[in-house]
Amino acid sequence: MNATIDRSHIEQLVRSAIGASLSSGTGPEQIGQIGQWSPSAGSPPGWINGKPNLRVSISARHCHLTDEHVETLFGAGAVLEPDKPLYQDGFYAAKQTVMVVGPRRRMLPNVRVLGPTRPESQLELAFTDSISLGIDAPIRHSGHIDDTPGCVLVGPAGTVQLQRGVIRAARHVHMNFADADYYSVSNGDLMQLKVVSPECSMTLEDVLVRADEAAKLEVHIDTDEGNACNLDGATEVILQKSGCACRQ
Repeated sequence: MNATIDRSHIEQLVRSAIGASLSSGTGPEQIGQIGQWSPSAGSPPGWINGKPNLRVSISARHCHLTDEHVETLFGAGAVLEPDKPLYQDGFYAAKQTVMVVGPRRRMLPNVRVLGPTRPESQLELAFTDSISLGIDAPIRHSGHIDDTPGCVLVGPAGTVQLQRGVIRAARHVHMNFADADYYSVSNGDLMQLKVVSPECSMTLEDVLVRADEAAKLEVHIDTDEGNACNLDGATEVILQKSGCACRQ
């Protein structure tokens, strides 16, 4: 839903707390993007002993910002400051976090910003996050934000009202073309992820393949999914093409 929010009231409401809240927070464990590998470089990215090394990561709520919005939220001339490198080469969790305000002034503090900047700002949530904010966020693939709801982002220097861009990120797997060949899949195919854990084993369907020359093999699920399957306690994870028993 899109709601009209009184910016001045929101700023008064959160300004006293924003300084402290922006100094901490939890970010995504890993968020995949694009690296710089080419076939001439030797082994494909992330391979160990001649085989893909599967990594499954929980992608906690986070946001992507434009250069303009970084300056609006953090001050003129501000740029994102890398805090922790992500598994995919060249991308990082920034030191900056923002407060997110939804309809009826519901809030989420300490939402991590990921870098580098993007052409459009975007907020990615889990289902429980969207319930907490009072936003009906649709499941979308990253970057597909047409006809999505907005929110207000609050930083130490100002606020940004997004007219769109709030989504629940669809589960997906980043892989390079050598990984895709190993699993006999192509960009856009759907796969299954089986997570074996004590009393919580489950199979997650419709894992979208996002194949790129330089990516490392990494599945992203959100915090709700990670908690449901007890990913931290998993003893085995199995990735395979939907409807077939692929090589492991």
